[in-house]
Amino acid sequence: MRVPSHTINVRLLYVSRAVGPQTTTMTTTILAQAQTNNAQQGITGVLCQGQGFFFQVIEGERSRVNTLYSRISADARHKDVELLHYQEISERRFGQWSMALVHLSVDDPMVKLQHPDFDPYSASGPQVMQQVMDLLETGQPITLPVG
Repeated sequence: MRVPSHTINVRLLYVSRAVGPQTTTMTTTILAQAQTNNAQQGITGVLCQGQGFFFQVIEGERSRVNTLYSRISADARHKDVELLHYQEISERRFGQWSMALVHLSVDDPMVKLQHPDFDPYSASGPQVMQQVMDLLETGQPITLPVG
């Protein structure tokens, strides 16, 4: 998806730790809220969750992404929110999703083989972004039906 040249668009990547178990109910709630709100704001991205972590890529107009990141940082469902990567973009990587979800399963052979000791807190932003891209290429993003 080509980004109009008259606005400044950005891609933001952050990591956080879940507070409590990452239940299907919690994840479904987060995904449904994100898909609704993001579609209204012209924000796209992907949320990866599992093994006690969340990492998320958010793309869109700079002030809207910054406002969303401020709200996300204050959300009590996670802690240790850390910005890993922030850049201006001319094209979106995740333009087809208001928010896609990828589960990070301990048993996922792609996670084990390609990134056996992956720790998003000690990795660089580009390394985590590559992990997201690898997960999207080898897995199936989960999306909720548009209601």
